[in-house]
Amino acid sequence: MEDPAARLLIRIAAQDRAAFRDLYALTSSKLLGVLIRMLGQRADAEDALQEVFTRVWLRAAKYDPDRGSALGWLVTLSRNLAIDRLRARPPLAEGDEALTQIVDTALRADQRLVAKGEARRIQDCFDTLDSDRSLAVKGAYLDGLSYEDLALRFNVPLNTMRTWLRRGLISLRECMDQ
Repeated sequence: MEDPAARLLIRIAAQDRAAFRDLYALTSSKLLGVLIRMLGQRADAEDALQEVFTRVWLRAAKYDPDRGSALGWLVTLSRNLAIDRLRARPPLAEGDEALTQIVDTALRADQRLVAKGEARRIQDCFDTLDSDRSLAVKGAYLDGLSYEDLALRFNVPLNTMRTWLRRGLISLRECMDQ
């Protein structure tokens, strides 16, 4: 087993506190980055990271190295927690309250041009996918819908939805690499 995080998870499953500290030192910055990107606020992401590591301590025995990398398992835990937190957030405020929540994220003119070109390129790549697959990928990765939600929405078996998403991402990556 070459994956140091996997070795640490196996030790954590046996309640090894030193392994837990080592895993935190090895992976916390990567997981915090994932959580910040998804939740948008560092404070929320730091709270979520604490909860992720609580879950790691409690669920380390469920990690199976034959099913994937330890970091992949940890990112999945983080992503699922972030999605749960996003779904639990209250709806956006209306009126004057909403104005206090707005952050100025305006891009400079040159940044807008680059972003517009990249957005066009991404949209062109999405257009190469079948309509249902394109909507499924957008639903999963832009709207945070679960595989189960998407399978119900498109009336396909769960494993078919997973295949759609995996193949859709592969197609998008190939298109963007061109």
